[in-house]
Amino acid sequence: MALIEKYVPAFSFNERHAIQVDAPGDKVLDAILSFRPEDDRFFRLMITLRELPMRTVRLFGGGGQTTPKVFGIDNFTLLEHDDQEVVFGLVGQFWRPDFGLVRIADGAAFAAFQRSGFVKLGLNFTIAPQSDGRIRLTTETRAFCPDRGARLKLLPYWYAVRPFSGVIRRRILAGLKRRSEAAGSQPPTGP
Repeated sequence: MALIEKYVPAFSFNERHAIQVDAPGDKVLDAILSFRPEDDRFFRLMITLRELPMRTVRLFGGGGQTTPKVFGIDNFTLLEHDDQEVVFGLVGQFWRPDFGLVRIADGAAFAAFQRSGFVKLGLNFTIAPQSDGRIRLTTETRAFCPDRGARLKLLPYWYAVRPFSGVIRRRILAGLKRRSEAAGSQPPTGP
């Protein structure tokens, strides 16, 4: 059973992308665990545009003078990983200008979280060895809306951001492929 099934077995929305990687599975897993999507210029541009309403309100008199940290992987909680899959979780009201995020401590807290009006989002990366020696790297995003109100609020947001989200996911996969293949081509070190 995939780990994401443990955390988001039912979902209201999902998106899936995959890429072939010419690197050992452990190098792919290392790349996943150390990835920083906010290092990608396109990701930063899309997040800057997404956060523009919130930052404008803060700048012109609402919510104080402090500028919030840019949204990135640190907003997610690493829920669990093994040698085939890594699962991150995020809880919030993503249609709100500030994302309406709820800090989640760990996988158990994510699994136990149940509050009307909040969406649970799972993001995973799975590696599957292929018969030709390559790795099929897949990412899936699942959003679970616990009630009709959350689903109706997330629906327009999901379809508005989905094209950009798809580009971001494909860029993440391409970046993970580059990093994994570069690490896989390095000669081993040590005695």
